[in-house]
This record gives sequence, C-alpha cells and structure tokens, in this order.
Amino acid sequence: MRPEILYPLFTSIGSIKGVGERAYKLVTNLIGGDKIVNMMWHLPSNIIDRSYAPRLANAVAGRICTVAVKVVEHIPPKNNRQPYRVIVEDDTEQLTLTFFKVYAQSITKSLPVGEFRIISGKLESFNGQLQMAHPDYIARPEDIAKILGIETVYPLTAGISNKTIRKYMEQVLAKIPNFPEWQDQKFLEQQKWPSFKEAILKVHNPRYLSDLEPFATERCRIAYDELLANQLALAIVRQRVKKQYGRSICGNGELRQKIINLLPFKLTDAQQRVLNEIYADLQQPYRMLRLLQGDVGSGKTIVALLAMISAVECGAQAAIMAPTEILAKQHFETIEDLCNKIGVSCALLTGKTKTKERKQILADLAEGKINIVIGTHALFQEDVSFKDLAFVVIDEQHRFGVHQRLMLSEKGNKADVLVMTATPIPRTLVLTAYGDMEYSKIDQVPEGRKPVDTRVLPLSKLSDVVQGLKRKLETGARAYWVCPLVEESEKSDLAAAEERFESLKKIFGSSVGLVHGKMKEKDKDAVMEDFKSGKINLLVATTVIEVGVNVPEATLMIIEHAERFGLAQLHQLRGRIKRGFEASTCLLLYNLPLSETAKERLNIMKNSEDGFMIAEKDLELRGGGEILGTKQSGFANFRLANMEVHKNLLHIANQDAKMILELDPKLESQRGQALRTLLYLFEKDDMVRNYRG
Repeated sequence: MRPEILYPLFTSIGSIKGVGERAYKLVTNLIGGDKIVNMMWHLPSNIIDRSYAPRLANAVAGRICTVAVKVVEHIPPKNNRQPYRVIVEDDTEQLTLTFFKVYAQSITKSLPVGEFRIISGKLESFNGQLQMAHPDYIARPEDIAKILGIETVYPLTAGISNKTIRKYMEQVLAKIPNFPEWQDQKFLEQQKWPSFKEAILKVHNPRYLSDLEPFATERCRIAYDELLANQLALAIVRQRVKKQYGRSICGNGELRQKIINLLPFKLTDAQQRVLNEIYADLQQPYRMLRLLQGDVGSGKTIVALLAMISAVECGAQAAIMAPTEILAKQHFETIEDLCNKIGVSCALLTGKTKTKERKQILADLAEGKINIVIGTHALFQEDVSFKDLAFVVIDEQHRFGVHQRLMLSEKGNKADVLVMTATPIPRTLVLTAYGDMEYSKIDQVPEGRKPVDTRVLPLSKLSDVVQGLKRKLETGARAYWVCPLVEESEKSDLAAAEERFESLKKIFGSSVGLVHGKMKEKDKDAVMEDFKSGKINLLVATTVIEVGVNVPEATLMIIEHAERFGLAQLHQLRGRIKRGFEASTCLLLYNLPLSETAKERLNIMKNSEDGFMIAEKDLELRGGGEILGTKQSGFANFRLANMEVHKNLLHIANQDAKMILELDPKLESQRGQALRTLLYLFEKDDMVRNYRG
C-alpha cells in the first residue's frame, strides 16, 4: 500500500484550485499524467528577472521592467487595425501601453483611470517615447512583492500561460511533505546535498540561470533520488528472479565437447569466460535471466548453441527465437549442420513453415523428438507446446517486448532465459533498460579476423568509387551498396534504392540484386540466396540488411549518404562484412555540407571498430532514447536525471542499491522503510509488485 505521507501528491490535478475541465486536459498532456506528483516533476526551463524597477526617466529600453505607475488616459482605436492605448506615468515620465485585439472592457477594468498599478513587461522606445506592448503583469500596488524579483518559466503548451502554471505550481509545492531521509547520511554530507524537500523547492524557485543546469547541487540531489529508485526497483526484480526456483541443468559435457571438436576454430577466451558464467547459472536451482552482449561476428551463436546443448545433455529441450525470418534461418544453418553431426535433432519454425511440415514439427516438439527449435514470433503461438523446454535463447531482445520474452519462457518447465544482442549497448543503458538481468559480454573477435579498412569519401567521387567497385568485382569479390535514409518527405528510401539499382544495373547488368523492406519475404529470401551463392555479386539494399545477413564472401560495403545514419547503425551495417577472414573495406560516402556531429560520427567510424566505445559515443551524440531504435530504452523515461551529466550518479546508485539489499533485503530498517516511500514516490511499486520473471 502507498504510504499515507504520499497521499497529497497522488491526488488528481483536478483538485488544484483553478484547474477546470479545459485546463485539466491541457495540463495533463503537458506534464504526462494527472497526479500532483507529475506536476512536481515538471521542471522549469528558464527564468525572467523582474527585479529591474527603475524610475521611467532612467529606464533602459529593451529590458524587462517592473514599474509603479498611475493610469492617466485610455485611447480606444479608431479602427480594427489600430491598437488600444493606455497612457500611464510615474513622477518622472510617461509610458504608453499598447494592446492588440483585446476587449476594451477588460482593459478599463484592470487599468482604471486615476488608480495606481504595478506594470511588468519588456520596455521599448519608439520615436523617443517609451512603450510596452501587452504587459506580462498588471497588479495592484500591494501585490508588488509577488511580481518583483525572479520569475520561474516552465515548458508550456498552447492554451496555458506561464502565469497559470506558476499559480498551480505554488499550490503543488505547498503539498510536499517533510519526508523521512532515504539517502545515506554520510553520502549526503559528502555531496553537500540538502533534503529532498529543500532540493525540489529550490529547483522550482531558481535565483540564477545556473540553478537550472543539470549539474546544480539541488538538481543532482533529485536526479540521484530518481536513479536510486530505478536501480533499487531493478535490483529487487533481479533478486526475485534469482530466487525463483527453476531447475539445475548440469550436463555431462560430452555433446558439448563433440561440438567444440567440430569447430574449425578455437573458442576465444571471451567466449569461454561467458560460457562459464552461463554454465554456473544453469547449475543453480534458480531460474537464469542473463543478457549476452557481443559485437557482430564475436561468436554469440556458438555460445548459445553450447548452452542449449547443455540442456539437451540433461534430456530437455531448448529454443532460440529471432526477430526476423532471415536471422532465424541463419541461426538454423549454423546450428543444424553441427547438430546433425552429433545426433541432436533440430527444426526451424517460422510463419512461412508449410502447414503439413508445421503439424509434424509441433507433434515432434510435444513428444520431445526435437531437441532444439529455432524460430520467429511463430514460437509464441498457443498451439506450440514442448515436452520439456528448459532453456530459451532470445536474439535481439529490443525487438521484442518483455511480455513476449515471458510468454516463451513460460512455455517451458521453469525455463532459463539467455537474451542476446549484437547492438552494442552503453553501460548506462545496460543498467537501466536491462537492469533486471545478469550481464555477460563477449569483447573479443575470433583470431585471424582482419580489421575493416574504413574510408570516408565525398559523394563527388562517386564515379571513382564505381570504377573501384568494378575492379573489385572482377576479382570475384562480393559487395553491398547501402542506400541512404531519405529525409525529403516526397521521396522514399525505397525510391533511392531503386534509383541506385537501375543506375548500377546499366553498368554491371544481371549481377546486381536489390532488397528492401517493402519486398515480400520470399522475394527477399530469393535475392539473398542468389547473393549467398554468388549468382549475383552486388547487392543494393536499404537498412534491411542491418541485422541477420551472413555472407562471409562479401568483403566490400559502400554506404551512400553515410552522414544520415546513426553511429550504432553504421557500425551494425559495417558488421556485415566482418563475417569472414578476408580483408574487407567499407566506404562511407558523404554529401556536403557536413554538420559537426556528422563529421564526428564519420571520424569515429574511420578510427574505431570497438562497438562498445562506439555505443558510448553514440549515446553522447544522440541521447538514450534513440540507441536501440526505439523509445523503450530505459532512461528516455527519466524526468529528473540527464544521462550526459548524471552518468556517474547512475553507477553510484547501482552500487548503493546492491549494498542496500545485501544489508536489508526486505527494506525493514529505518532507512529501508524510507526507501519504500522513495519507490512509491517514483511509482516503481507496480514494477516491483507485478513482475513475473
């Protein structure tokens, strides 16, 4: 149950004085919720200094002025094009207030002739006369203290003024209680941080522009509170997953050794280390939930196969699920050949599997005749059942929802789950988006694999590139030509790919193929097969080839308009020519003018192949929300924390959360009780309460 101390913050914003039906809708959309707490997280974006209060004779035009004046005269307009004017004065000078398209009645009411008023707005000078158009504030003299000084400015939406938001915010801030302190006292003293209430009040009442910066003391305090709530919730979930009884999988290693003996290469130290981490997890009586991250070509599929064989050695079944048919087929081709040689049966199940064949596969899975199944979303379907599914591998997790992961693992008998991704994920994202999982990383490529020679060239050299491509193809090489992401709305990415395909066809004839996302799956597969077999040696493509195309013979990639791609995407594309052991080349063609960010991206690609470093740089250049190509990437949802500035605080929060649960696993101590309030304040209670691992 939510602690009573939080009740005032979780009432509807409809309870705020002045919030009617229209304002309720506008404010709810603006703050992303309908609770008072959502309003509290709506932080200011600027300040207006209204403390400049000169006599009119000394006032400097162009500044925001707050002046005490007497209303002298109203001059209504002669026609609709003219403004309504009001002459006001102090004891030194006159000032003309101008109003466009307003009701005369409201002006005469707020500015009665002969009365004194406080006026605040931007002062201008026209033909030597002082003017102020539409003053921001018109108030009675006794209210001067409310206007004079620093005004907080909030992000707004059409239909709601800053004055209105400030009026609402005043009521919201009055409802913040004195919370019990949930942070460690020594840590607070080290950081020189105030209490949560002091910090949030200061953030909403900045005195200087520097108070609005994410690195300001009070901003860091509340950002850390949010990060700790996030990390503590994930740590509790991870703790629960760890304690969910599963089954101990501990094969005798015979089949695994047979696979290793069949491999034409030696496992890298990184692969062996990761396998040991997985085997140790599998032997535990608890369910495994582990993220395996490895760059393109680092050998994740073999690691997944050996882990699945471990389950097969115990007489159980394993499944691997991929986001696309091409990727599922690719896994199947790698796995089937090795499995056949050691007498392990495996099958491929996708949406394209023919009805008769599908029926047979489903029957064999239910009877336990199939040891390993490789598939797409088709594995989710209700009629897919297993005799004894003990181990599930999910490839490219970010393309599936968490509920899909759970659906597949629940088809098993307390199945262990290994999630794999070739998308390099920055450490901060691993902690926030995948914080409910244990984490393994293959940070080594197989021996003998040569680095890609990456070159950056202007598009003006296109004819030279085509000549070079011609020479390369004549030697029997295969190449990709990746077409640009098109920005102009009237032209689609597909049109660009088709245009390039037609122009290259005139030069290379029938040896050129085209694949794009709008093609039917079977047509796409047919072209890919022709490319794999060497029937065609140049493949023109959109980013559809980013994930899951395995053609080791392809050693050249040309990326047109490379400046339009994100770093992670460029890295993923380049990975397509890192599948074999031949030297390969990647040409990044750019168009001028180049932005500073685009220039930096291309330089990083030219100088590095380290996917993990590239991921960190991508995070710096693009921000968290875009990295995984979706908005579900963890800290896109942070309201107070800014990862560019608060990254170090996330790491501290991660360690703090671990220590908290080690010392007080049920959050029963005095600090533990306060931390429960923190989880409820940041609405992490549902995540902790409803998680099903």
